[in-house]
Order: sequence, then C-alpha cells, then structure tokens
Amino acid sequence: MLGDNLRLLTRSRGSVSQLSRELGINRTQFNRYLSGESFPRPDVLQRICSYFDVDARVILEPVDGLAARDDLLGGPFLGDYVGAGVANVPETLFPSGFYRFTRRSFANQSLFLVGLLHVTRNGGYTFVRGYESRDAMRRQNLPTDPPTREYRGYASRHEDGIVLITSRKNAMTSSFNYLSRAASFNNNFWVGYTTRTVPETADSPRATRLVYELLDKSWPKIMEAGRLMGFVTEDYLAEHMPLHRRHLQPNTPFW
Repeated sequence: MLGDNLRLLTRSRGSVSQLSRELGINRTQFNRYLSGESFPRPDVLQRICSYFDVDARVILEPVDGLAARDDLLGGPFLGDYVGAGVANVPETLFPSGFYRFTRRSFANQSLFLVGLLHVTRNGGYTFVRGYESRDAMRRQNLPTDPPTREYRGYASRHEDGIVLITSRKNAMTSSFNYLSRAASFNNNFWVGYTTRTVPETADSPRATRLVYELLDKSWPKIMEAGRLMGFVTEDYLAEHMPLHRRHLQPNTPFW
C-alpha cells in the first residue's frame, strides 16, 4: 500500500531524482519504497508524511481515501448528496452580509426573539456566525459572556431554499433552519421555520416560523440591529418591524 500511495503522490512532484534530493533520501532506496521492496524507518516515514502533508495512515489505506475522509461533506459517501448542496450556495440565492432574524420565543409564546447574524463565504462554502442575545441566555440561566453566546454553522442549498445548521461551541445546542426567499420590495426577505434540538414537552414547541432580513451594508443600521437583539412583543413588531410580523403570521397556527 505504501508503494502504491507513494507512486500516486509523486506524479505531480517532478522527477524521482529531484524528489529524493528534497526528501534527503537516496534515490535507489526511494525506488525500493516505490516498488514495495523496502519500508522506511519511522523517522524517514515521518519525513515523507510531512513532505506530502499526509499522516501515517498512508501505510495502510489508499491516499485518495485519506483526502476524502478529511472532507466529510464532500467525500465519496456524502459528496453527491449533502455535499452537493453545501458546495453550491450562489450569492444570488443567499447573499453574504448581515441578517436580522425574528421568530417566536420557544419558552414564552407571547414574546418574539430578534437576532443578528453574519453570512460569509470561504473556500466555496457558506458560513454563518452569530451570538445569542444576553436576554435569551439569562432566561436559560446560562452565562452571558461572548464565547458562551457564540454560535457558528453552514448553509446548504435545497431546491429553491436554504438550510442552515448552527451550533454553539462544543455542540452544546444546535438548530435547523429552512428558508426560502419571500416577495418584498427590496427582495431582501427569507421566510421559513426553525427547530431546536431539545426533548419534546407538552407546553413548549420545538419548531416555529422564522424570518430573515438582509440588512443594508451600512454600519449604523447594522449596529442598531445589534443593539435591539432580544425579546419583544407582537405590538413592537407591528410598530417597528411590520414586514417581520406579517411573515411570522403570529395569529395563524404553525402546524
């Protein structure tokens, strides 16, 4: 297996002579590794692994499988399923930027949560980052320091909509959000639902409607939205965020 992997790794690295010099290995000896006639000492194996940026599994498993395993969602098992949506979230469907979102409170059905999060792109993937409001953390008797409040996640494309999977650090809590673009004057609203990963109880729902609003790229407006994070009443939504209230349909059962 090591010989097969080495032959595959060396294809894009120039001549064997040049590679042997860069590794500090005698060419004749390196040819023995390639043919499977000899096995490197532990220190030489470590040198080879460092050079090709692989680990010691290279002696037991195909190297193309090692690379795929590191890319969980894009690997051979999930790549054509989950990975197909994760790697293809166009800006036209879900732009990068700051979003203000609203949903009904899970713990108190008479209140609504207003939050803020940031969507970015890196390496072909779409990432989400935000902070739970201090008010929401206090109501759960949880610390309100930034590391505890922070959550991160990723976006995936599904048909005409977007799925967001987010978690707090160490996967303490997670949520599943589904959104699709809603008709609006500025084309900046997405409507769907969110679910929370908690056991079912008789008086506390685990799913509710969700509204996202893409904010203008104006720091004063973004900072203002950040200051307003927390719980508000339906009357507040009606006066200050009427489009959010309309899309949330507070007087219509979710199910």
